[in-house]
Amino acid sequence: MFSLDIPPDWSAAREELREATSRARWKPDLVPDAEVALLELFVNAWRHGGCAAPLVVVLILGSVLRVSVSDDSPVFPTLRDDSDPYAVSGRGLHLVRSLTHRFGTDPRKTGGKRVWFELDAAA
Repeated sequence: MFSLDIPPDWSAAREELREATSRARWKPDLVPDAEVALLELFVNAWRHGGCAAPLVVVLILGSVLRVSVSDDSPVFPTLRDDSDPYAVSGRGLHLVRSLTHRFGTDPRKTGGKRVWFELDAAA
């Protein structure tokens, strides 16, 4: 069994994201937003999805970067009410929404879910 006290290393996923955007000649100023959104989904899959090593897929389809993070939990994330200025958590999806052009959640055929976001290179 894995420990939920120590987060998994996301450096390989971050490096894949950097390499994909570099190969596609994306503007470097778009990459940090994608990294923060990736980190948020990665940590959510670990913390809330109970996944020791979330599955990350990075695709560039034309001018669209699509990043998905999968875990085995069937529970879909929801945007929480962000009106509590003192809440110490619960703003992650709001952050992803503000940094990306689109995001969503899909069920996986094998169980669990895939949470994804997209960024447009031309934006």
